Amino acid sequence: MKIVLPCLFFIFLYSAASEAYSQTITLKGKVVDAENSQVMEFANIALLVPGDSSLVTGAMSDLDGTFSFSAEPGEYLLRVGFIGYESSFKIISLAGDKELVNLGNIRLRTDATNLQEVVVEGVSSIFESDVDKRTYNVENSIVAEGATAAELLGTLPSIQIDEQGGISMRGSGEVMIYINGRPSNLSSSESENILSQFPANSIKSVELITNPSSRYDAAGVGGIINIILKKNQNLGFNGQVNASVGTRDKYQSGLNLNYATEKVNYYASYNFQDRRRFRLGESLRENFVPGFSRFLEQEDDELERRKTSLIRGGLDYNINDNLVFGFYAQANLNQETENESTNQRNFNVRNQIDSLFVRDRSERSNSNNFESGVNLTWNLDSLGQRLYTSFSYAYDQRDQIQNTSQSFFNSENEFVPANGLTQMEESPRESTFSLFQLDYEKPLGENSKIEAGLKGTFGSWDRSQVFAQGDQNTNFSPTPIDSLNDTYSFHEDVYASYFIFRSKINKFGYQAGLRAEYTETLGELASSGEKIVNNYFNIFPSVYTTYNLGQEEEISLNYSRRISRPGIWSLSPIYNLRDQLNFSIGNPYLQPEYTDSYEMGYMKGWSKYLLNATVYHRYSTNVQTRITTLLDNNITVQSRENANVRKSTGLELVNQIGVTDWFDIALTGNFFYSEIFGDNLGEGFNNSNFSWTVNLLTSMAIPNLFSVQLQGNYRGPIVLPQGEIEPLWGLNIGLRKDVMAKRGTISLNVSDIFNTQVFKIKTQDARFISDRAFDRETRIGTIAFTYRFGGFRDKSKKEGDRDGMGEDMDF
Repeated sequence: MKIVLPCLFFIFLYSAASEAYSQTITLKGKVVDAENSQVMEFANIALLVPGDSSLVTGAMSDLDGTFSFSAEPGEYLLRVGFIGYESSFKIISLAGDKELVNLGNIRLRTDATNLQEVVVEGVSSIFESDVDKRTYNVENSIVAEGATAAELLGTLPSIQIDEQGGISMRGSGEVMIYINGRPSNLSSSESENILSQFPANSIKSVELITNPSSRYDAAGVGGIINIILKKNQNLGFNGQVNASVGTRDKYQSGLNLNYATEKVNYYASYNFQDRRRFRLGESLRENFVPGFSRFLEQEDDELERRKTSLIRGGLDYNINDNLVFGFYAQANLNQETENESTNQRNFNVRNQIDSLFVRDRSERSNSNNFESGVNLTWNLDSLGQRLYTSFSYAYDQRDQIQNTSQSFFNSENEFVPANGLTQMEESPRESTFSLFQLDYEKPLGENSKIEAGLKGTFGSWDRSQVFAQGDQNTNFSPTPIDSLNDTYSFHEDVYASYFIFRSKINKFGYQAGLRAEYTETLGELASSGEKIVNNYFNIFPSVYTTYNLGQEEEISLNYSRRISRPGIWSLSPIYNLRDQLNFSIGNPYLQPEYTDSYEMGYMKGWSKYLLNATVYHRYSTNVQTRITTLLDNNITVQSRENANVRKSTGLELVNQIGVTDWFDIALTGNFFYSEIFGDNLGEGFNNSNFSWTVNLLTSMAIPNLFSVQLQGNYRGPIVLPQGEIEPLWGLNIGLRKDVMAKRGTISLNVSDIFNTQVFKIKTQDARFISDRAFDRETRIGTIAFTYRFGGFRDKSKKEGDRDGMGEDMDF
């Protein structure tokens, strides 16, 4: 705020001085597309000195394409420009005897050599591909209607969701999740908890940034997924209500409101979910540890119920034509219960049962997440010079308690009460996350631009565990176990700066950037008082080049360096008990993972077809990976370690085909070979495989009837240091019908029609072989209804309505 307040004061003085300055001649006009006469909002209009092209004054066109500003008498060079269009130049003379000069309609033509963004125009735009990201317009997704954000992501190309809700992109994990361009305040290991609190119909679009440039945080070796939430900006009061019902008790409802004036846009929304979901699990482990049963067979049956409320509101205030102030606040309130029953059977080498453990677990949790922020955008001139600053703060708190009772049956299937157990565990969590950012952009001539910025992120996480166990000796009254009770605190501050220069020389475009980040971390274990400090400084370069081969055709070559910092769950050295035979623990000495990412792409667009082909290679060091160890007491412990190297080389093909005006297909294939080298962890930790993913999305808009979407995906095997995740596939279908004069929409969809999305993992070590399968509920039928209401007034319908204006009329 020490920076923002002086800026606001300066801006106020600047605005007041500008308004006080007396001008004599007003220029007005309208900017339109030369091919289709569509109005062009936010076009740049500038008056330049003819001799040296220095800026005198200017403006930006309004939402209806019109502009108006004042200038002194004299001779000027008028320049009108817009990204992706050829600039228009004209010498004009402003005589002192005129108070108004009407320039009429100014027509801009598409720049055929500018291919920063390629979009298939002949079909409905499922996605847009830019030089460093791909945007999926999911606002009208039918197959994800009534689903959560996590389930929506699972339908998109290049993204895979594992059995625990973890997200990977192009077969690589450690993906950063952004909400509206800001990193989430929760750790990436809790990504499913984050995304499950957002209903799919609150999302406008999803950006996949596979090889981020220096303007983005260097974190996330797998890339960045940026989720853009809906925010209406129509003038007047308007909004929509929606509700959905899914099979086996899944309910969702929402309300979105918007009120906009010429100066201020207010928006608010509320979404509620009440969803039950089951999970079935099976595993078979063969042990080679002497003195214990040879085989362990385990069955899990879990039912989860989650109630979430997402409340969001904010405003955008246009202080003047060049200055916009924004404010937002949101709250996620979550209540969750889980009930799980587990059977663990031990068999001897002759496959005869030795014993049976039956565990019944119940868990309750409440979490609250609050976030608020402000931002300020200042257009310093009409040529694109811009200053942007923002600050946000988030707080997350969660209370979780679980109770478990365990019964024991001997080899004769006789109940033995004396061998029973009772367990109680409390796991309170708390975190804060604040972010400050300052960005500056300045065009240099027609084809060059610089960007620079500063950013600071400040995070603090606390994880505690209180564990108690009761047996026959304590009369089954839970007694605290000191070795399992502890608190781990982790603080991470990252200070960053970046500089980017981009330019274009004829058909060749390039962008070079450099990002510097200094990281301070402090981990502390309450029981021992041990403090673990890990501070480091890194430079992250990025280079992007493009060459235009013709209309809507280009090749690109990119490079960036990334980092993946370990999060709280990977670091916390507190044992977490899934059951008495399976533990997990973090590694507080885990080091960051570094990745060099290379991409070479080819993009070609036709009227009915878009091809985007990318060859990529990633080379990672200090690879953060899961390691499973079988101890001498027959307990497996899952932990995190740094493996030496991971290599991944692949080819991604994205095809969008407009079969007809009402039928289009998007087909994506990703084929890659992965190797991981973990010699430093011991013998048997090297592994490799070839894998692939295929995603198909078809959309059909049958005239006067309904729209249909069919989405299917296949994911091949994923390599792990000790095994692999086996292939799986699924198919989803959805139908949509507009009703009530298109104010209402009815949708019906079924996900995972054939119930095939069962996650299977094989793990192998010198001491054990394990096969696990997780069947989360994925076949879900949903019916949804949306109703849009309220008035709408286009900005072009201002006082002095121009309905009768001809295309080139004076106005």
